[in-house]
Amino acid sequence: MADHAHYYDGIAEGYEELHRDEQEKKLVVIKQHLNVKKTDLLLDVGCGTGVTSRFDCHVVGVDPAIKLLERCPLPLKVQGEAEHLPFKDKAFDIVVSVTAIQNFHDIEQGLKEIRRVGKGRYILTFLKKSEKRDMIIALIREHFMVEQEIDEEKDLIFFCR
Repeated sequence: MADHAHYYDGIAEGYEELHRDEQEKKLVVIKQHLNVKKTDLLLDVGCGTGVTSRFDCHVVGVDPAIKLLERCPLPLKVQGEAEHLPFKDKAFDIVVSVTAIQNFHDIEQGLKEIRRVGKGRYILTFLKKSEKRDMIIALIREHFMVEQEIDEEKDLIFFCR
């Protein structure tokens, strides 16, 4: 993910201008299908500038790109990679990763870590046009129980247990 972090650090200043609208569309879909309580603790893996972290609960963000994190308004954010999440087992009620999975340098390890730190509610999305699409779908199905799959404009969205 280091190469991707370097890329995102380079576009951090204009990231929201480039991606806010499409990310907010995904967030609307996710919120329609996800019941969040104010007391929930949610981890956003690949939080970037926090566009997809607008949930009415306690949110922690993690992202490898320090320049994106500098622009992220979340009070709790950590520089880190999905493959090595610095959190205890089952620390989060909900774990989301929106449009980041295709950028993990080890997708299976990243998904295993997401599973490890969550208590059983996961929302995983990735770009439909990714050349890794079939592999990502297979790995999500291998490591999670998919309850619902939504074909959004640019992403596939998986609601999992």
